[in-house]
Amino acid sequence: MTVRLESGTSAPDFTLLDQDGATLSLADLRGQKTILYFYPAAMTPGCTTQACDFRDSIASLQGAGYRVVGISRDEPSKLKEFRDRDGLTFTLLSDPDHAVHSAYGVWGEKMNYGKVIEGVIRSTFVLDEDGTITQALYNVKATGHVARLRRMLGVDA
Repeated sequence: MTVRLESGTSAPDFTLLDQDGATLSLADLRGQKTILYFYPAAMTPGCTTQACDFRDSIASLQGAGYRVVGISRDEPSKLKEFRDRDGLTFTLLSDPDHAVHSAYGVWGEKMNYGKVIEGVIRSTFVLDEDGTITQALYNVKATGHVARLRRMLGVDA
């Protein structure tokens, strides 16, 4: 059974490579509010929809003090291709062994076309400036999620 994180708990530490091969750690995000979202795979239809929704909302999210960071199991080279292809303006991180996914409770059993499989559970975490989780949203839908998140955070479009 996958352990789920809750509001009020400290976000698990991590250090991962970004789309350019540079490292980013949770410690690097301290001092700013962060939206950390986990998605199954770069350049797939649902993940592209979600990433483009974040891209299209980035000005309002940044204006409200949020940094957006996406995490998937894709290699940095694929993340760079995804960023470049879709004009993404936020950091994408690579977690190929899904260790960070597991720490956040977003790797586990899920339903896919009526079958139980093991994989990424599309999820989003909102962190405060100290790295404390203020929102833990599991099993989110790709379509409409960013608009719902903005409403939840009180961020205008």
